[in-house]
Amino acid sequence: MPKAKKKPIEPVTIRLKKNDLVEVLSGKEKGKTGKILRVIRDKNQVLVEKVNMIKRHTRPSPTTGQGGIVEKEAPMHVSKVMLICPKCATATRFRLTETAEGKKARVCMKCKELIDG
Repeated sequence: MPKAKKKPIEPVTIRLKKNDLVEVLSGKEKGKTGKILRVIRDKNQVLVEKVNMIKRHTRPSPTTGQGGIVEKEAPMHVSKVMLICPKCATATRFRLTETAEGKKARVCMKCKELIDG
């Protein structure tokens, strides 16, 4: 019997960016905070610094040098993280608005301050 095909992942609009400070909302890493290292838009995932650490066994090669067990971050779903507002220092929802110059900017829903821009 042929193997069933996986359903393709429908990308959602990710309004988080690299270097944003986020808090993990659910899972074994709940409550931890970290900076976003990478946003993987086609899989709806983010890579957060020092969160969701996994161990990988690597063999020696000319580029990596010595082999062994390497600890690195694993991607997690974007719905598990929430942006931390730099002004009120809490995990908050945010809204996109236009500034006076006509650029899009993110605004904190709690303190109504601009997050970027």
